[in-house]
Amino acid sequence: MLTIILARHGHVQGIEPERFRGQADIPLTDQGVAEAAALARRVAVHWHPTVIYSSPLSRCMATANAIADACAAKAVALSALEDIDYGAWQWRSHDEIREQYPSLYATWFATPQLMRFPGGESLQDLIARAADALRLVLESHPSGTVVMVGHESVNRALLLQFLDMPLSAYWRICQSPCAVNEIGVDAGNFRVLRMNDTSHLTQSGAG
Repeated sequence: MLTIILARHGHVQGIEPERFRGQADIPLTDQGVAEAAALARRVAVHWHPTVIYSSPLSRCMATANAIADACAAKAVALSALEDIDYGAWQWRSHDEIREQYPSLYATWFATPQLMRFPGGESLQDLIARAADALRLVLESHPSGTVVMVGHESVNRALLLQFLDMPLSAYWRICQSPCAVNEIGVDAGNFRVLRMNDTSHLTQSGAG
């Protein structure tokens, strides 16, 4: 049996007030560094991963490296786990986009499966990339424990696949900074054992 620990990176600028962060390479804040340390301690205590796959963006790699150091494992950058490409919307505030692209902005929240960002990706593009990352993990690790560190959008895309849910359900899934999702894989069947768990942040005072 394979266990996948799917985690989101720690806190960054642009979460509040919210911006379309996407592929902007922004570092963890001090809060994010503390959250990553708390996540790393939890993974080291409860699981024994052999490898940590991560989006190559620095906020994910910093989180992955914290886990790797705590678990004496290796962190590997995986481009398929990179955040969604928001194109012309990247690093712009929601207020700006709501004013400039009112129809598209409404589409993104009402019917995200019908949306393509101007100059960027669609959810279908993201799902395909996430599936490539998952395929690599499944083919390379038939058993044991693997950590995947991604972004809010990427993790949602993976969880939709684990749960066999449609793209239209994208907004039903929450992913908080440094949240843990635990997925068991047995004979090609997925079981989501925990989802968006941030109890380690409350216990450590990092959240």
